[in-house]
Amino acid sequence: MNSQLPLSVSIIAKNEANNLRRCLSSLGGIASEIIVVHNDCTDTTVEVAKSFGAKCFEHNWQGHVEQKNIALSICSNQWILCLDADEALSDKLRDSIVLFLGSAELCGKYHAVKFNRCSFFLGKWIKHGDWYPDTKVRLVKKSKATWGGINPHDKLIAEDKRRVFKLDGDLEHYSFAGIRDLTQKSIRYSDIFVNHNADKIFSPRVAILRAFWRFFRCYLLRLGFLDGSVGFIIAFSIAQETLLKHGRCRDSQVSEE
Repeated sequence: MNSQLPLSVSIIAKNEANNLRRCLSSLGGIASEIIVVHNDCTDTTVEVAKSFGAKCFEHNWQGHVEQKNIALSICSNQWILCLDADEALSDKLRDSIVLFLGSAELCGKYHAVKFNRCSFFLGKWIKHGDWYPDTKVRLVKKSKATWGGINPHDKLIAEDKRRVFKLDGDLEHYSFAGIRDLTQKSIRYSDIFVNHNADKIFSPRVAILRAFWRFFRCYLLRLGFLDGSVGFIIAFSIAQETLLKHGRCRDSQVSEE
């Protein structure tokens, strides 16, 4: 790493060797520091990280939000790029980050940077529907942002939302291996929804209307149909997940009776 950019990269990982290699390769050597906080790895995640010059720290799993804040706190540079192992910088985004960090005026004016995230699913980049632009704050000044949200739906929260800059270029996201993986994650997300909505009264009418609305918004209003058959699968999956969340609230209430 010979870059003079005041940039640290913050990543958490568990058994992410393949994804991590793609993620770190996409940096193109722009970072002077890479921090990887890992836990319970049984593959070559740590070896891959070290091959890119990363500083690796073993830490017992605390939850997505907590683990990411630990990684954030370890970084030593003024600017920190926070990535997931299944993400990668597009060439355009990497160039945009370099230009931003090279501007004393922009770095002085702004505390955080956001950009669009684009997911790769079933062999294509998804450019419409609920999955895009999926704008994320991921480049922040140290001590000017923190991870929050409800695990595993974490989000990086800037201290001053008025001082957030938007960059060109997409953050590439390789979240789902296929339809099976998408379905399994929907089930896990429904677990989280039920845990945080234990007192929610189940209404079949509300559940059906919400599911229909989510499909309509994703597939038609947000032009998901322009992604072809994959766009339909995504919209259908979102509607199905909505029904599952509300249905499982009813399921949990019946089990308590």
